[in-house]
Amino acid sequence: MPGPPGLPAAVRFIVIGAGVHGLSTAWHLARQLRDRGTGDGSDVVVLDKTAVGAGASGIACGVVRNNYFQPAMRRLMAHSVSVWESEPSTFSYHPVGYLQAAPESMRAGVQQIYAEQQGIGYSSTLVEGEAACQSYLEDLFGDWRGEGITNVLHEHRGGYANNLASMHGLASKAQAEGVRILTGVRVTDLELSAGAVRAVHTNAGTVFCEQLVIAVGPWVRDLWTMLELPATVSVRGPDGQLRSGVEMWRYLLLQEGTLGVDPGMFTDVHGGMPPVMHVDSDAPLYDEDGELVTDEMWGVYYKPDFSFGGVQGGSMPVEVGKPAAEVAVDPYGPASPEFVVPAEFARMWTAALAHCHGRFQGTRHLYKDEHSGGLGCFTPDSFPVFDTFRQNAFVIADSNHGYKMIGVGELVAKELLGEPQELLAPFHFDRYERGALHPTSSSPFPWS
Repeated sequence: MPGPPGLPAAVRFIVIGAGVHGLSTAWHLARQLRDRGTGDGSDVVVLDKTAVGAGASGIACGVVRNNYFQPAMRRLMAHSVSVWESEPSTFSYHPVGYLQAAPESMRAGVQQIYAEQQGIGYSSTLVEGEAACQSYLEDLFGDWRGEGITNVLHEHRGGYANNLASMHGLASKAQAEGVRILTGVRVTDLELSAGAVRAVHTNAGTVFCEQLVIAVGPWVRDLWTMLELPATVSVRGPDGQLRSGVEMWRYLLLQEGTLGVDPGMFTDVHGGMPPVMHVDSDAPLYDEDGELVTDEMWGVYYKPDFSFGGVQGGSMPVEVGKPAAEVAVDPYGPASPEFVVPAEFARMWTAALAHCHGRFQGTRHLYKDEHSGGLGCFTPDSFPVFDTFRQNAFVIADSNHGYKMIGVGELVAKELLGEPQELLAPFHFDRYERGALHPTSSSPFPWS
């Protein structure tokens, strides 16, 4: 969905990245400028080196949830879920809910999540005890067979969206406000003057700007370097000790794939659309040949998806085994010759599906043997950084929480227009040195 050809010589706001954060910020910024009578969409240009949704947002599994152990993340996600709900058709959003099934070792954390969801008025149901959980899941699916589940948290909001369709929906909203989306424009450098960003250099020319928004997902490392910001930071741990030389960025390989079955086979007991499923388990996991896959904690998520032609989902990410500076982000995702999901993923994930549901027994051969997955760029504590650097460059570093957080753009737009946002404050960069880190859960996923 390219915008009009040609770069302006100067523009008030430049947004780099035509994924969920860049498009959402541009849309909300244009709308708020118009509502305030201080400008309009012509003041906003989005630059992307490839196309709308060509990065992480375009290959995301598309899950939308508020299942977070961290209060700040939970409040932020409640806001984003409301944005998804505001225009489900435009954003190709399916509000089917989200269900987490977990073992006893995670019960205290799940109880806390539930209590705090109730505290902010977020609708969910908590089921506790192995017998009660088994009954609840059997009543929902009929063929539930996963053992050792002692707590179920069923969010009645949330669900999933189609990745590319939702990005094109966001782009249409921004363009309707007059925003120009210029694709095929690669940022080559940032011009700094008196401590601020004066201009953006691209392969198509130079554009001067008053404000810059960087919303580039896993490419944030490169724009961070262009801002001449340090590759390592100091982090104060829970013990109060300040550790210096901590790498600002690290890359993890995201493991996702599709089981090539009729997506209509994965329904609830009434034939309706089931919630997005997330199962964490400490039960031994065996493949269909009876061979042990793992006897350690494991986790998977999955959902029917008609756009992918099957049941789609993923499991825990894995380390790429290289320092961040040596990771080749391009070509990205399925096009990468290096960073795609390993063959072991299919064995583990299909074994987990069969562990949970009888209908998936013996379906491993139906796994779609194709390149999938992508890279996630994580911060030191695996949670987002939303903050202004070099006076006028707002960095949205989502730490792979990106796609579901469609509402961050609205908050960023307000901050850019002089309204500090309480929901963004816990994600400011200075939290590392202050030691105001987000609590961690017992989940096998680094983003929970």
